[in-house]
Amino acid sequence: MSGNGKNFGGGRRDPDPRSVGLVGVLLGGPSAEREISLKSGRAVSRALRESGYRVVEIGEAEGVAEGIAAHNPAVAFVALHGRFGEDGQVQRLLEEKDIPYTGSGVEASRRAMNKVESRRLFEAAGLPVPRARVCGPGPPPRKSPFPYPVVVKPAREGSSIGLSLVGGPGEFQEAVDRAREHDSEILIEEYIPGRELTAGVLDDRPLPLVEIRPSSPFFDFEAKYVPGRSDFRVPARLPDRSSRRIQQLGLAAHRVLGCFSFSRADIILGPGGRPYLLEVNTIPGFTATSLLPQAAAAAGVDFAALCRRLLGAALTRGNYQSKTEQKII
Repeated sequence: MSGNGKNFGGGRRDPDPRSVGLVGVLLGGPSAEREISLKSGRAVSRALRESGYRVVEIGEAEGVAEGIAAHNPAVAFVALHGRFGEDGQVQRLLEEKDIPYTGSGVEASRRAMNKVESRRLFEAAGLPVPRARVCGPGPPPRKSPFPYPVVVKPAREGSSIGLSLVGGPGEFQEAVDRAREHDSEILIEEYIPGRELTAGVLDDRPLPLVEIRPSSPFFDFEAKYVPGRSDFRVPARLPDRSSRRIQQLGLAAHRVLGCFSFSRADIILGPGGRPYLLEVNTIPGFTATSLLPQAAAAAGVDFAALCRRLLGAALTRGNYQSKTEQKII
């Protein structure tokens, strides 16, 4: 079975709260994932305050851009999910103001958020992905290009928003219309039955895998956020060789997109034990029970330590993506 991956200790110093200055935790925001972002941001704020940092929450009672201008934080902890927070927009705003921030830079964030662009990069790098058809803003397709069931989803949304598992032709048009409500560009993807896994990366190294066991046929919005709708195994119960292979797939996806510091890849272990890469999240959930924090805890990094570590990476890197983002491999 896979080991617990407790190899993330080792001499790293947390940033000194006395020298950091004001930490702006960006939360809420304008996206469809606002409520989830509020939970993430509040959990991060609490952990950083308990660690001695001065924290201001930005984005709940005010616009994020207005709050940044008003508070002028020394460093930003980005806990914004979805559009504006996860697609490079807020990262560009922070760079223009010379404010260091957690997580990936402008271009890596944009690439990861766009499922069409990211899967093209994955394919070019030889990473295994399900078959898919991209449909642009023209006339919508009348039928599925693949045998049912299929997955229909918008190109630029997270948390399974606008996503449908389509069991037959009678459900197809409704699923297309639902996805089109969120984006003019959509993906129709073959459904891969199998085990739901997530491969986290921290400090550009793979974390222990998390296996997700949803009560529904796949890991949809309710399975992600309604208590009791999913069970989790950390580390996933897999042979060591399979675990290492999937961890390396998550790390490869992180590098292909040029991500920095941390990310979380969603992967299906399909028939015959073949893994399929679905997408990469550059700002996954940040509560103690979210998937990346669970994986970090299995590696010996508790939630407060994780928040401090990400803050330290932001301060060490600075905020200039042209100097710090990894090149696409």
